[in-house]
Amino acid sequence: MADGPSLTAAIADSVQQSPLFRELSAAQIGEMLRAGRPRKVARDAFLFQQGEPAAALYLLLTGRMRIQQVTPEGQQVLLRVITPGEMFGGITLLKEALFPASARAVEECTALGWDLDTMIQLMEQHPRLALNALGLLAARLETLQERYRELATERVERRVARTLLRLTRQTGRRVAEGVLIDFPLSREDLAEMTGATLYTVSRILSGWERQGLIESGRQRILIRRPHGLVSIAEDLPTDRPLKGPGQ
Repeated sequence: MADGPSLTAAIADSVQQSPLFRELSAAQIGEMLRAGRPRKVARDAFLFQQGEPAAALYLLLTGRMRIQQVTPEGQQVLLRVITPGEMFGGITLLKEALFPASARAVEECTALGWDLDTMIQLMEQHPRLALNALGLLAARLETLQERYRELATERVERRVARTLLRLTRQTGRRVAEGVLIDFPLSREDLAEMTGATLYTVSRILSGWERQGLIESGRQRILIRRPHGLVSIAEDLPTDRPLKGPGQ
């Protein structure tokens, strides 16, 4: 599409909030949009799959994506949840790279992609774009380092609490009973994201349910007392003893 994607209200909002476009002028952003290739992805379909040549850098405009990876043992691991305005597929900026994970649509999605040659050309024309992309990659690396530190040093209960709070910030929707993680999330997904066993995560969530911190169902988690999870995540004193498993 020579003219780029139509700037609906949802797409315009994603563009405005994306750090990729920070400090770029309206004309520069328009040039970026025209240079990108729009992709619509049906629910449960893949935008790209693990092991494929990394052909494009993407910006999610609408919908939500799961970034998932299959381990050598055949286990599927949920790595990230992508929401509108987020950049992903950044390994494209490295030549002859393969996608280390797959991007699968949770619902119908629209993404904008730039191949390596196009992105290099745009970065040469607009140094601010190159700085923004570098900053996003650096932030992603910092996040990965933080996750590694959590796995190496923190109790499972803290890791689970931190993961739920991150998902709440990303996809949380306030309802009468608390904050609903508006994303299909199973206990298996949570175990994968926290490097814990399904049995341990199930014990922790069941303990939190008894305490009134959360309410969980099939691929649904409602945070009833967010401050209680913050106390666990930050290892702060709580107003009453926690009876759930500590490890």
